Amino acid sequence: MPHLRIEYSSNLTDYPEAQALAEINAAVCASPEILNESDLKSRFMRTNGCFQIGTQPANRAFVHAQLRLLTGRSPETKKDLADRIADVLRRLTPRPAGMQVHLSVEIVDMDRASYVKESL
Repeated sequence: MPHLRIEYSSNLTDYPEAQALAEINAAVCASPEILNESDLKSRFMRTNGCFQIGTQPANRAFVHAQLRLLTGRSPETKKDLADRIADVLRRLTPRPAGMQVHLSVEIVDMDRASYVKESL
């Protein structure tokens, strides 16, 4: 815990994934909510197939980040973490000419009672 997954559409070529992960991890781990930096597991996932945004034929792309946290965080904490992630993505997401890029960040609660975490 926490787990961060960032998915983006395949038409956003040359996404600086390594740089974005380094900066996002630093921003998230700077939060007092993250007690141990090694608890944060982050990854990028590029769509490998067909995707569509809306119904109109248009030059569109997306980036969606989902941060999964154990339950118990306040709404203010969740907003702060979402803003930290969005700030980095806004700055580093490619913006090809003529393309509309949709950015979203979602904070999801994980059930403490059923979550298992171990170091092997």
